[in-house]
Amino acid sequence: MTTRVNPNCRLEDQGIEGLGRVYYNLLEPALMNEAIARGEGQLGLGGTFLCSTGVHTGRSPKDKFVVRTPGVENEIWWENNKPMTPEAFDLLHQDMLAHMKGRDYFVQDLFGGADPELRLDVRLVTELAWHNLFIRHLLRRPEAAELATFVPEFTIINCPSFKADPARYGTRTETVIALNFEKKLILIANTAYAGENKKSVFTLLNYLLPAKGVMPMHCSANHAPEDSDDVAIFFGLSGTGKTTLSADPSRILIGDDEHGWSERGIFNFEGGCYAKTISLSPKAEPEIYATTSRFATVIENMVHDPDTLELDFEDNSITDNMRCAYPLDAISNASKTSLGGHPKNVIMLTCDAYGVLPPIARLTPAQAMYHFLSGFTSKTPGTEIGVTEPIPTFSTCFGAPFMARRPEVYGKLLQEKIAQTGATCWLVNTGWTGGAYGTGKRMPIAATRALLAAALDGSLNDVQFRRDPNFGFEVPVSVPGVSDVLLDPRQTWADAAAYDQQAAKLVQMFSDNFAQYLPAIDDDVRAAAIG
Repeated sequence: MTTRVNPNCRLEDQGIEGLGRVYYNLLEPALMNEAIARGEGQLGLGGTFLCSTGVHTGRSPKDKFVVRTPGVENEIWWENNKPMTPEAFDLLHQDMLAHMKGRDYFVQDLFGGADPELRLDVRLVTELAWHNLFIRHLLRRPEAAELATFVPEFTIINCPSFKADPARYGTRTETVIALNFEKKLILIANTAYAGENKKSVFTLLNYLLPAKGVMPMHCSANHAPEDSDDVAIFFGLSGTGKTTLSADPSRILIGDDEHGWSERGIFNFEGGCYAKTISLSPKAEPEIYATTSRFATVIENMVHDPDTLELDFEDNSITDNMRCAYPLDAISNASKTSLGGHPKNVIMLTCDAYGVLPPIARLTPAQAMYHFLSGFTSKTPGTEIGVTEPIPTFSTCFGAPFMARRPEVYGKLLQEKIAQTGATCWLVNTGWTGGAYGTGKRMPIAATRALLAAALDGSLNDVQFRRDPNFGFEVPVSVPGVSDVLLDPRQTWADAAAYDQQAAKLVQMFSDNFAQYLPAIDDDVRAAAIG
């Protein structure tokens, strides 16, 4: 195995000493071999890697902390980010390094961000070989020549075998994700869920980029085949369809989850995709499905036949949050550069478990800001520990767990970008129709795709619209290929009065939630909020 690393930037230079063997920047075949040899998982069909993340099958947002130092005291959204004292962090760091002594570790030096002028050089130090494989897929991989001079700006140490003592460090449980912006260090302990690695990098970029006038976004993005300036971005939490809807074979995929919007346009933070596999269909999503039998794809928490190793895409007995991780080049229509121009269309995806919202609505810029700051959706089963059925929630900026700064900071940036570019904004509901969760059914994906296609090619702007009486946005009355009834959610309910009651309840929920932002927003957004 070839070591590819800057000889002047080894772990010893960062005060990480006394380890067993350290493997720097191994490629996929070597990481597969190490992970299998160490019993971390098994070889699957096509050379995939099958693994379990143990008791943590989703993120642990309640166990995430930011170290409260003078440099970030006035920058962090403390109501959303639990503080940790510098003394507790230093003790945690010291104890983790002592725990790591004599053990083997794997290092990946990677980039967060496709824009060379804005990317973050980040080092991942992981106890598990397959975590190194995972993050190698999900972040951007430097060339060998770049590794020869690579110096990390931030380092993440992930040690699932270390258990944090709440009495000693002030943590909630034995699990911890602690970010120290001053020391440029993140510590992750007692969770094998690989998503914590990539979301930690996202949180870093969410903090760093606004200071450079760049809007960090929890969104997917694609562009027209022959026009990299015809960009669409798709905001949304896990389970709303970001990955599925952005992987449109008729468009070029920029990325499926996290992007920045700079003065030059859109750039992907990542080098791969982390797709949910529950009910994944070879007919509806052929390219994502194909990655589940592709060499080195990481397949998490999927039930499979012990003899044939065939995957069961419907068995959610381990978790609804079963996933696969693969590099972007596994998708045939993925962008070679992961860059695009300024968005022409901004789509906000929501999964409405109340069955109230229409499948698509056109928003004014003020309404777009209202819905962006509201971030209404329903947490879907498995994406977080304890979520077993859809829970209606408001996650500001469609990514509150990853927002280090106040929501108004990101909202103002988005407002400025929309004003500068004249992007058209849409709200798309991929949740329930014909009733709430338990009574209605999920929005047909074929209808969602038809509506999005019409929005992106501009034809949706030519149809007749009506004003929604509950939220004031514009809803198309008739769209070719889509049932007229589906476009009016009230008509899909068997009991119209029950719909009205449910709609009034949801409007009040929006109003109550948005009250926290009223003192800091512009008059036009305030008007959208109250009328």
